[in-house]
Amino acid sequence: MRKNTSPAEGTEGLVYQCRLPLSSATLDLVAGLVRGHLKKIGSRWRKLPPGRIALIVLAVLRHDQRLSDMAGGNDVSASTVRRWLLKVIGLLAARAPRLDRALKLTRSGGEVVLLNGTLVRTRRRTGDENRPDCSGKYKAHGLLFLALTDEKGNLVWISAARPGRSSEVTTARHNKITARLRAAGLGALADLGSTGLDDDPDDPVIVTGRKATRGHPLTEAQKEANKLVGRDRAANEHGFADLKNWRILTKVRMNARHATTLLRALLVLTNAEIHR
Repeated sequence: MRKNTSPAEGTEGLVYQCRLPLSSATLDLVAGLVRGHLKKIGSRWRKLPPGRIALIVLAVLRHDQRLSDMAGGNDVSASTVRRWLLKVIGLLAARAPRLDRALKLTRSGGEVVLLNGTLVRTRRRTGDENRPDCSGKYKAHGLLFLALTDEKGNLVWISAARPGRSSEVTTARHNKITARLRAAGLGALADLGSTGLDDDPDDPVIVTGRKATRGHPLTEAQKEANKLVGRDRAANEHGFADLKNWRILTKVRMNARHATTLLRALLVLTNAEIHR
């Protein structure tokens, strides 16, 4: 019997195929943005065509594939894949609506939006930079984002990243959400974390449930009102669930500025998948 002492792995790496659970419309959207950008800057060629570049970037965003793995399977360098990724994220984020425009679009379809916050986990920092990202509420390190959805749970706007130790009320006041909702003629439903956010209790635009205290338990009417608010807010959680299907958000390895660009790019991709 002849022994085979040669290594199982040759000089060429092994490549496998993996299904990407996205629609062709999303791929066409990203490929069109890449193609338009190359035409705008007058680029003659790239290592791969725009369709392949879009597919690689979507695989990194959806499955959180390592850049070196994607580079090895497509005969390019990891730095090239990183450059494509950052460029596509920037192109997509530029299409995300800002708060005033998002409220104007929502006003044409309804009179109520849903407000909620979420923590996107990040890598733990070292030294003094570690403390701002530590969230006491979630007992984890991350960045805080606020989002608005319509009554059906479709994301319409996402805020800039704030340190994880920030509260949802502080973040909402930083973005002047109450004043902009009142100017747009819209109301909002929020959870108990936004209690006290509205500065006009006689004419509130942000409706939350009631909190019980040690000496003042909730009445039956207040409990029923909390159930109604929670039932109407359930669609908001569906919007965050759609956003976090992008596995790159499992643990973000970016600073706050780049994380804001990433979340806004994923907002555009999420809406493209929902409304395809």
